[in-house]
Amino acid sequence: MTDSPNAKGNDREKTLGDALLAEARDGSIACAQALALCERLGCRPQAVGEACDRLGIKIVACQLGCFGRRSRKS
Repeated sequence: MTDSPNAKGNDREKTLGDALLAEARDGSIACAQALALCERLGCRPQAVGEACDRLGIKIVACQLGCFGRRSRKS
């Protein structure tokens, strides 16, 4: 097997993907969990978001309230 220039990047993506799949429940992960994963793996939030997109995992319970929250009925 030959090492490609992107081998480290691919290993990182696999580790991130594996961690997301382990953390996700019913195809989603809370924003706070995703940010904790960033901290634990030393990656940028953007990388987690992109990996979620590739894996079909939705980020829910956005800490800014932008998305993933259930609407409140008045």
